[in-house]
Amino acid sequence: MDHLTKLEEMLHLANDDIKNGLYDDATNKLEKIIDIDPGFGKAYNHLGYLYEVKFKEFDKGETLYKLCLEKSPMYPSVYYNYAVLLSTLGKWDELKELLDTAMNIPGIVKATIYNEYAIMYEQQGKLDKAMDFYKKCALNTLDKNTVNRAKDSLDRCKMKKELL
Repeated sequence: MDHLTKLEEMLHLANDDIKNGLYDDATNKLEKIIDIDPGFGKAYNHLGYLYEVKFKEFDKGETLYKLCLEKSPMYPSVYYNYAVLLSTLGKWDELKELLDTAMNIPGIVKATIYNEYAIMYEQQGKLDKAMDFYKKCALNTLDKNTVNRAKDSLDRCKMKKELL
């Protein structure tokens, strides 16, 4: 088994631990991957997710996502995860820059990125811009659930506009 295959296998096992709620075990596996190969960016993304979502250590999560972007800038998952964190923290300028970059990453799901733009604008009260991006989200997917979620979000924005 070559070096990269071994690291991918370890990452897969860490993912299984995350799915099974074994966060400490997953953390240990991910830190071991980084010890073996500090340039293996995917491990930083998964660790960042754990620190952000499971341990609520947002600063540590952000640092880890930045490391992933530095080591593996073509890894789509980090763009989704880091976007959610930046949105949670209200770091709009950084979020816009991240989403602009994400749109050019091969394999990125554009509908998901459009949805993140829409959420960003909605949270800033820029409802017309948000609605434009919710429409782009719906029009750039073949998934019925994504279309329905975008329609619900459009309805929510329309209700907010009525309140203004």
